[in-house]
Amino acid sequence: MSVAGSVEALFASQPALGTSGPKIGYGPLIPDPDGMLDLPRGFKYKILSREGTVRSDGLQVPSRFDGMGAFADRDGGSRLVRNHECSPTATIPVKAPADRTYDPAAAGGTSTLVVDRHNHTTSEFVSLGGSAINCSGGPSPWRTWLTCEETELKAGQSGYTKDHGFIFEVDPYDNRRNVDPTPLTAMGRFQHEAVAIDPHTGIVYETEDAFVAPLGSFYRFLPNRPRGGWGSLRAGGELQAIRVPGLPDLSVVQEAGPTFGGVEWVKVPDPLATTESVRAQDYGKQITGGYKIEGAWWGARDRCAYFVSSFARTELGPAQDHDGQVWKYDPRQATLRLEVIFTRPAPGSDNPEYDAPDNITMSPYGGLMMCEDGLGDQHMLGTTEDGQVFKFAKNRVNNGTPEAPEYGELAGVGFSADGRTMFFNIYNPGITYAITGPWRRRR
Repeated sequence: MSVAGSVEALFASQPALGTSGPKIGYGPLIPDPDGMLDLPRGFKYKILSREGTVRSDGLQVPSRFDGMGAFADRDGGSRLVRNHECSPTATIPVKAPADRTYDPAAAGGTSTLVVDRHNHTTSEFVSLGGSAINCSGGPSPWRTWLTCEETELKAGQSGYTKDHGFIFEVDPYDNRRNVDPTPLTAMGRFQHEAVAIDPHTGIVYETEDAFVAPLGSFYRFLPNRPRGGWGSLRAGGELQAIRVPGLPDLSVVQEAGPTFGGVEWVKVPDPLATTESVRAQDYGKQITGGYKIEGAWWGARDRCAYFVSSFARTELGPAQDHDGQVWKYDPRQATLRLEVIFTRPAPGSDNPEYDAPDNITMSPYGGLMMCEDGLGDQHMLGTTEDGQVFKFAKNRVNNGTPEAPEYGELAGVGFSADGRTMFFNIYNPGITYAITGPWRRRR
């Protein structure tokens, strides 16, 4: 299995990162005698947090660890803000004080972990409660975490007392700012997945993980206060959906390389989706859709927005099948280009070797790191300098099955500010790892 297409643009998108991935990866995975996580020789893992552990406040760590942001802390440590993709049926729901709870009937939210430079967790606490299905999100240029609700349920549905499907802002450093959670309503109410912010313009790019018809889309939010800062997104702005002339469905592009020009942005008629989903509204012209549009990040060097379509299957609505796409939007050229596509396995295979990239980041040492959220064994994947995929880590706790593919999911990958540590989560049962080792080694 390989990734088709040039990955050079991806490697160039972060100024502090390497220009290519390792030659052939970091070597074979060594079986973990404890049956937790297989890693290449020389690498070690440390468990920072586990679902069900009793915190210092006497409450259990909530379930369903998903997206996560890593922020530099004093003395070389890190602050991690971790999503909990909890519905009311979650094994351990998020329980927060009333002043940090949006909807008392909802079970999702975020935890903040304070980790020292030796990767010891010194503190862990709930920073947001009462939100729903907190999937992924993204960091802001002013060092806050934007956590996204992947749902469209409204007050009165599933017992909720308030509408859901919003983005919330969480401060990793000052929990007093997280009192009275306020949804960023102007940024839309839909099945949010991730965000990426252009620090030069303040524009926020948003992905929609829609898995029922019609297809989801890729959006941008033009804030009224583009200079940013804590609370600036509450001042409102305009939400727009992408329109690529001649490309109504991203799945029809089956080879990397094509560039589509003349990209337009169409104002969303009703961002709050009061009567129908944002993606189903009447735009007056065809907007561009995609299946399971998930991971997103901002390329600091080339000033482009990248986003992932995790997979597509024709029986679920898309026009063509694929096992993952990585797209690049260039706002200065108004172009959209398919940079990477995961090729499909042989006909009849129900368990591809690699499939469904979800959360994704750049390694400070070159190449991509991608969390698998598919079927069978679940890995942290990397890319070599010629675009081949290699296994960096394997989840030994469980794997994905057709009945519960999310059980083996990896999520929330990111690096510490000094690049020494990779952080990521196992979704269920929730585990947060810190990985250290010979990152500069080339095998």
